[in-house]
Amino acid sequence: MTFHVAVPADLRIGGGSLSQLPDVLRLRNAERPLIVTDAFLTSTGTAARVVALLEEAGLHPALFSGVVPDPTTVSLEDGLAAVTSHRADVLVGLGGGSPIDTAKALAVLAVRGGPLRDLKAPFSYDGPALPVVAIPTTAGTGSEATRFTVITDSDTGEKMLCAGPSYLPVAGIVDYELTMSMPPRLTADTGIVALTHAVEAYVSSRHNAFSDAVALRAITIIGRSLRTAYRDGADHRARGEMMEAATLAGIAFSNSSVALVHGMSRPLGAHFHISHGMSNAMLFAAVTEFSLSAADDRYADCARALGVADDSVSDADAAAALVRELRALADELAVPTPERFGIARDDWEALVPTMAEQALASGSPGNNPRVPAASDIEDLYRAIFRGDAR
Repeated sequence: MTFHVAVPADLRIGGGSLSQLPDVLRLRNAERPLIVTDAFLTSTGTAARVVALLEEAGLHPALFSGVVPDPTTVSLEDGLAAVTSHRADVLVGLGGGSPIDTAKALAVLAVRGGPLRDLKAPFSYDGPALPVVAIPTTAGTGSEATRFTVITDSDTGEKMLCAGPSYLPVAGIVDYELTMSMPPRLTADTGIVALTHAVEAYVSSRHNAFSDAVALRAITIIGRSLRTAYRDGADHRARGEMMEAATLAGIAFSNSSVALVHGMSRPLGAHFHISHGMSNAMLFAAVTEFSLSAADDRYADCARALGVADDSVSDADAAAALVRELRALADELAVPTPERFGIARDDWEALVPTMAEQALASGSPGNNPRVPAASDIEDLYRAIFRGDAR
């Protein structure tokens, strides 16, 4: 059996690594970086700090701060104009998943052109693109190390997964100090999504020896650090470990795949504007329980790596312990049900068939240990609405 491993050519990981950004760009002979970020990071001064860092190094940066949460094809239009007007030779994605996903999409569209829907999965794009340097400011998406971007089609409302080697950043700056101000809610949601990435990469039918090792390491780190980071955001050790784990989990799923949780979570963001992290957290325990019978041994490995089971118990018991732990995490980290989030039952029920269809169309459920039918996905959506699956 052979498998292909792809990771960014240059990852700088650790507190204070942001200062190395000029060196990263010089190594690529880049002179005109466009910083792709959002209004929040502009308001906090983080974006201005990056601009100043690059100007002091003699580079010629520009700033595009028009990224929106859950970016859409329409929201990319102003970004493309900014790339063109600045004559950018590299894009610097600064922020959480939305700015980095936006930078990846812009990098491809600026060279190839659109429409982006032509590139959605299962199509894999390996053509020319501008280089992307990713600087995450949350510890969750792992987008700095993945070959994917997620953009909502403004015409259809579909949250499109676009994949391929051309979306992989050439470099990533993983500086946990940029996450120190994350509030508990964001810490919880991004932390659970990192755990979801690692577990799904490990149980996916497309897993391999490399992704297995990286995924289990990420799970172990998250098991000892997530609760601490949630309760005490000033804990440098926990923040640093969660940032490292998020990147490892991103590497794991980029070289394996995600599965049913992600397939089901994207429609929640598209239709109900639930954040990616929270939608994963709403689904995680229920989908894992649904899947156990097809991969008790691999879910058991995850439970042991997480620290909620050991070798003295059977694989079936260890796998069941994982589900209990995911439910406990959802409770301790105050993950709401869709109903408590504020969604009306009638609105939810009306979209269940459409969401199930979109989940299946993404391809991710096909990687799940237990491959669901549309009716299974509909049942899971109904079960999580009021927390029946907790």
